[in-house]
Amino acid sequence: MIKVVVVGGGWAGCAAALSAAKAGAQVVLLERTDLLLGTGLVGGIFRNNGRFTAAEEAIAMGGGDLFVAMDANSRHRGINFPGHSHASFYDVTTMEPLVKKILQNYGIEIKTRTRVSSVVKYGKKIQSLADDNDEVISGDAFIDTSGTSGPMGNCLKYGHGCAMCILRCPTFGPRVSISAKAEVKEIMGKKADGTYGAMSGSCKLNKDSLSPELKEQLEKEGMVVIPLPENLKKSGMLGKKACSQYAIADYAENIVLIDTGHAKLMTPFFPLDMLRTIPGLERARYEDPYSGGVGNSMRYLGIAPCSNSLKVDGIDNLFCAGEKSGILVGHTEAVVTGLLSGHNAVRCCLDMQYLELPPELTSGDFINYIHEQMKTEEGIKLRYTFSGSIYFERMKKLGLYSAQRSEINDRVIKAGLNDVYNTCLV
Repeated sequence: MIKVVVVGGGWAGCAAALSAAKAGAQVVLLERTDLLLGTGLVGGIFRNNGRFTAAEEAIAMGGGDLFVAMDANSRHRGINFPGHSHASFYDVTTMEPLVKKILQNYGIEIKTRTRVSSVVKYGKKIQSLADDNDEVISGDAFIDTSGTSGPMGNCLKYGHGCAMCILRCPTFGPRVSISAKAEVKEIMGKKADGTYGAMSGSCKLNKDSLSPELKEQLEKEGMVVIPLPENLKKSGMLGKKACSQYAIADYAENIVLIDTGHAKLMTPFFPLDMLRTIPGLERARYEDPYSGGVGNSMRYLGIAPCSNSLKVDGIDNLFCAGEKSGILVGHTEAVVTGLLSGHNAVRCCLDMQYLELPPELTSGDFINYIHEQMKTEEGIKLRYTFSGSIYFERMKKLGLYSAQRSEINDRVIKAGLNDVYNTCLV
């Protein structure tokens, strides 16, 4: 039986494992920590702006399991907040067990607390991996969804030091890139000023540390906008954010809180003593990262060069997804790329032609556009997402953005890709 090994259990890795299993492979998912979803454990925003289109495309293509789970676990739906329409917020405190159960129902073997430390190659193919306990994991195809955040040394060099974030490098060991271990020369994303990396775009506050009135409003309405006094406005921080869709004046001039189970504070960091001068936040305490008043985790420090099929350059049986595959932002973006990489990993084992999503689909244009832009000096300084900034503007200009399910379904059918991820290839 064909065996596919996925390294990294974030949203991209979970989607890759799912689509590989649906295509007929035996799948092993390796995760460094004790929980799946990675930054999805503190994220929670989906279906906002063009992410609605991308999610519905994936559902029409047969890859909707994870989006259906997010929908079922939403705290709020159809929320409009600065720069964003029809957003949903899933509950970050209960999402992970639900996703884990879905994967297990497809027969996927999940090995947590498994940190890959070495790669064995023969020519241009990976034969096996080994973890910190010297256990050997062999496979026919491999998928690198290890992400681009951290480890601690990078957070110190390019950021404000270890932020003690949800990735928990001090506890479970630094992130290991399979692509780098396979001697692939990786790409580093840059900020607008030319320095490397980007800070994660939000922090999380403990909701019980808010005033009762503010907590009640947040849970009732799903989001709260609090105007900042002039001395606390923070426009200089916007260029540092990974989530460039929030790099607009509303987020410099206001505190924006979103209810994802935590109170999601839409800024990379905010000094605690200053935060506590704002009415309703006098007792505020950071839930993640614990040093949220000083800094946040650094990302885009190890991107694998790859084709639009998401095969990693130079290695015949290695694929990638999520931030590993390009300077992209968000859970939806991770799932979309994960589905494609898992499907193509099985095609690789069967000597089939790889699937590349056509530009008539948002997802296809997105992947191609990112890869083209990353070849340019300016493009490597940008971040790409369905939900805002440069790519959402492109979606609208090309007529790819839609919030009409029937229109999106018709587009997928016309492309000949209806239910493609539900097709067993083996």
